[in-house]
Amino acid sequence: MALQHSVNTGDGNLDNKIIEWLQWNKDPKEEKEILEYLNNEQIKILSKLFLKRLEFGTAGLRGCMGPGYSQMNDLVIIQTGQGLTRYLMDTILDVAQKGVVIGYDGRYNSKRFAELTAAIFIANDIKVYLFSEICPTPFIPYTILRYKCAAGIMVTASHNPKDDNGYKVYWQNGAQIITPHDKKIQNYILNNLEPLESSWDVNKIYQSLYYKDPKDEIMQHYYKDLKDKVLYPQVNRNTTLKFTYTAMHGVGYEYMTAAFEAANFKPFISVEEQKLPDPEFPTVKFPNPEEGKSALDLSIKQANKSDSYIILANDPDADRLACATKSKSGEWHVFSGNELGALLGWWMLHTYQVLQPDADMSNAYMLASTVSSKILASMAKKEGFNFEETLTGFKWMGNRAIELIKEKKDVLFAYEEAIGFMCGSKVLDKDGISAGIRVAELAAYLETIGLTLSDKLKEIYQEYGHHISDNSYWICHDSDTIKAIFERLRNYSDKPNTTKAK
Repeated sequence: MALQHSVNTGDGNLDNKIIEWLQWNKDPKEEKEILEYLNNEQIKILSKLFLKRLEFGTAGLRGCMGPGYSQMNDLVIIQTGQGLTRYLMDTILDVAQKGVVIGYDGRYNSKRFAELTAAIFIANDIKVYLFSEICPTPFIPYTILRYKCAAGIMVTASHNPKDDNGYKVYWQNGAQIITPHDKKIQNYILNNLEPLESSWDVNKIYQSLYYKDPKDEIMQHYYKDLKDKVLYPQVNRNTTLKFTYTAMHGVGYEYMTAAFEAANFKPFISVEEQKLPDPEFPTVKFPNPEEGKSALDLSIKQANKSDSYIILANDPDADRLACATKSKSGEWHVFSGNELGALLGWWMLHTYQVLQPDADMSNAYMLASTVSSKILASMAKKEGFNFEETLTGFKWMGNRAIELIKEKKDVLFAYEEAIGFMCGSKVLDKDGISAGIRVAELAAYLETIGLTLSDKLKEIYQEYGHHISDNSYWICHDSDTIKAIFERLRNYSDKPNTTKAK
């Protein structure tokens, strides 16, 4: 074969992997990129692209888009989809009838990756609920529970840089997958690497009897559920507060607009430059509201111009929420995830007690991850509800919430300090849309008694003890270094681990 003779890196295994990928790939742009690496003898880059594989974990896949087996591209998505499909078919007997739900954000290739995945399920006669337009990540776990789906996939890289994308998988219980599903799915992927011709055929999706667009129906149910938990609709309508909102170039604008309407609020003020989805994220270095004021510059500018004192911000897939308020002195304070966790925890408890005044508090639960503040634990001791700490990540809080719900417990709230909040149990994952409405409700209610969000936070600390945290993060793009660091952390036992992460 002529192609085989054109690939000679001096490493037979690498040559075979490149040849295999070039044979299976159908993206001419990515083929051109690989051929340029070959012509320029960039063996180190080629080794990184082909000798390492993007591994499927509890968060599914997430990585940089580009050619090769270590990046996100059509072929890797098809291989992943084929493995996931076979795993579901072997694990869930009625997967064809239950179906799967698939959504995507506004990033480059997100819709393409979602359609390739849908094509694989449809080729296997499995019902597919594929959103016809971009949607928030929390709509996927919500749809799983509403339609009793076998699984859900959201194509998003959340707040990562623009070159990244991801493939997030939820199980039939509505929570993110946890072990052992991740390892088993990875094995199925490795056993189904050769792409079937049907896996590329996205043209048949929308004419298939197995396809349904769930958007309108899910919107109707989601906002009805949100409206049912609105505590003081007239307070919301009558508030003099002006809310400024940014979608951070993501999916949130349409969905937060509908949420404000459902909760009986007047429309918010939008940050126009960040209103519509834009995969370039042109106005922010990182599309992550957790960055604080640096990510909210335009929001603060718009709020000051509009005489608005509260900013709400979603990340690009609208599963996280940031909030900032302006003090009387004119200074803006961006609440940390732990501060918002305290405020929302108090509000969800207040809501529960008003809506169910005779409820047994010993039946109520709130959750937080181990890296988050213990303010909820302090509240629980005084108010009589239960608090539980889980491992880091909503995959653990979501799955623990499911166990509690099966025991007929009321899960009021869960949060993680990385501005992720689960208000109630209709979505068993972080949800930036519902969290935004709950913060707005709390602010409107506090206005009626002459308090601000900052005032209430001080009251909470006075009542339950002052909790403070100061954290940061470092960005590392090398998966081997990350793995080495965490192996050292996990295996540390009294004596220093001398293994060096290069």
